[in-house]
Amino acid sequence: MEDLVVIGAGIVGLATAREVLQRRPGTSVLVLEKADDVAGAQTGHNSGVIHAGIYYAPGSLKARLCRAGVRATQEFCDEHDIHHRSIGKLVVATDDVEITRMEQLAERAARNGIELERVDGDRLAELEPRVRGRAALLSPTTGIVDFREVARAMAADVVRLGGRVVTRSQVRSIEERPGEVVVGSDTGEYRTRRLVACAGLQADRVAALGGLDVDFQIIPFRGEYYQLPHDRSDVVQHLIYPVPDPALPFLGVHLSPTIDGRVTVGPNAVLGFSRERYDRGSVTVRDVARFAAFPGMWRFAKSNLRTGIDEMRNSWFRRGYLELVRKYCPELELSDLLPYPAGIRAQAVLRDGTSVEDFLLRSTGRQLHVCNAPSPAATSAIPIGGLIADRILEPADD
Repeated sequence: MEDLVVIGAGIVGLATAREVLQRRPGTSVLVLEKADDVAGAQTGHNSGVIHAGIYYAPGSLKARLCRAGVRATQEFCDEHDIHHRSIGKLVVATDDVEITRMEQLAERAARNGIELERVDGDRLAELEPRVRGRAALLSPTTGIVDFREVARAMAADVVRLGGRVVTRSQVRSIEERPGEVVVGSDTGEYRTRRLVACAGLQADRVAALGGLDVDFQIIPFRGEYYQLPHDRSDVVQHLIYPVPDPALPFLGVHLSPTIDGRVTVGPNAVLGFSRERYDRGSVTVRDVARFAAFPGMWRFAKSNLRTGIDEMRNSWFRRGYLELVRKYCPELELSDLLPYPAGIRAQAVLRDGTSVEDFLLRSTGRQLHVCNAPSPAATSAIPIGGLIADRILEPADD
């Protein structure tokens, strides 16, 4: 019998397995992953930003875990010789409305204890000569890294510490019994004292397998990116973000230098018609049928109808997408938007149509399911693993 089975070899699942093995040497830990390799879904398709935590509601798990996660991620990278850089982020305001929102954002960041510098238009021009704005907030601790590389290093740690990572092993059944949980998978049946599910885009389905009362559904949102040509890779030195609209659940299209020397443009946020197929136009009938039958989806869509239409239009017509970026970087042209892989964000939505904006954990006597792990989950993975370890290393309810 295993002491712990973790479902999902994304960065959160691997961080959890690693944390348990570090705290309790000799523990039997098994990580099951349905894909061919670790970090193949959200972890391997994100923007690679180590977030400082300036956006999140004071007192939320997001705020607390992100702040701890910045340092933990940097220390992990240093220990494992993983290249990362603290290049800083500029949140740029271009009009009076955005300046007001920027000040509100600065107040929120201050309540979270996040280091920020207010930048006027002249200083912004010095920092980023090709960016236009009336003012900005500079977050000097925001950084960049390849989170897939981080996750692979975590998987290596799990194995080095005595755990196992088994790929091509989709979980098909979960049965909680007195004293154990029985997990049926493509690679066999496993008995375990504890189960942690970090299933990302399949979180609701895996929770249902475990017998939990699932009052939410994962709605996939495509985050579509472009990249700039190589000769445009010096257009910005910092991450450049717009001031977010607090009424919207996403941060807006931004310019992001990556750790491999590119500059990406994006992401937008459009409804996805497949949870795990990344090509434009991909449709998985099962996924569409599931959210089409979910009342929370229609309530969410109704309250975000105008935004959804705008995002879909800009998804199909690059010129609209470009205008979002030219608002603060006017020299970019349509020909600068080159193809780049999309990501898919797993967004938990409740039956009343409310999108879950914080981390959502649900549990039974022997199971703990991470049902919503929004950005900054990659940045926060190590402290999330610590939080989960705190809970599951307590005596199980027999």
